[in-house]
Amino acid sequence: MMSRGFKDRLTYKATPMQASVPASSANLGPGFDCLALALELRDTYVAQILDEEVFDVDVTGQGADDVKRDGKHLVIKAMMAGFEFMGGRPRGIALRCLNEIPHGKGLGSSAAAIVGGLSLARSLVLSGNSLMSDDDLIALATDIEGHPDNVAAATLGGAIISWMEDRAKVATGCASGFGVDPSIRALLFIPDSRLSTGRARRMLPGQISHKDASINSGRSALLVHALSFRPELLFIATEDRLHQSYRREGMPRSVDLVNRLRGAGVAAMISGAGPSVLVLHAATRAEHEDLVRSAGNHFTAIDLEISPSGVRLAAV
Repeated sequence: MMSRGFKDRLTYKATPMQASVPASSANLGPGFDCLALALELRDTYVAQILDEEVFDVDVTGQGADDVKRDGKHLVIKAMMAGFEFMGGRPRGIALRCLNEIPHGKGLGSSAAAIVGGLSLARSLVLSGNSLMSDDDLIALATDIEGHPDNVAAATLGGAIISWMEDRAKVATGCASGFGVDPSIRALLFIPDSRLSTGRARRMLPGQISHKDASINSGRSALLVHALSFRPELLFIATEDRLHQSYRREGMPRSVDLVNRLRGAGVAAMISGAGPSVLVLHAATRAEHEDLVRSAGNHFTAIDLEISPSGVRLAAV
């Protein structure tokens, strides 16, 4: 694994470390590629540095049959990127993954893997926190993922605003968190179907009208206020003209469910690139049961807390 002449400047911890990383829902209607929430549904990864030149990977849970079990596993790739950023590269890694976040459903499974890998790398290095800040981690995760919203939510928890910023002529992912009113909960409707982020992005038009852009801009600003202080504004604040309707071909049942719920005054939206549907609500039990029944038989409903914390690390 190590090239001849490479000098590893890092000192590694002998004990394994565990990372627990939340799911995330991006866009939240109008906040395309800039707003996201962390959700209390977590993948758990345990990693240890090995003296042997081997990647020992075991995966159970969601997507276990679809992922690589070698150096191409996304958590391993993120770990190696983190080690190299800090100035080293270990000989080998043992990794165990328990996946709870569904894959291909718009719930940030790849972001969780990337943030988990980078966080594990940092935690397995003595003085790792001084070599890689949270801002560094989000920037590195953005380079791997391609956009900062999900990775920022997985790192920071709660609600985040993310953006790209030119630094030394390099586009860098940046983010800042903000508080969420404690009465707001998330209700997810997860279909059997899957949709890749790449395919979902290819469905978007090259141009939109100035009117639609203006509406989305205003709704995004209002949504930050609604999430923080005014939950009663969530319905109007989650209106979108930018991306959801254009993706109907790839997830017709999901878009139809969003339209049906919004027709009833419910703050419903596509979660990330879809096809899951997210509802933000402060509903009573009876209202919640009505929402669940409204989805019919093609979705699995999961009620979740908004996670106030992002990735959590612990020695094993």
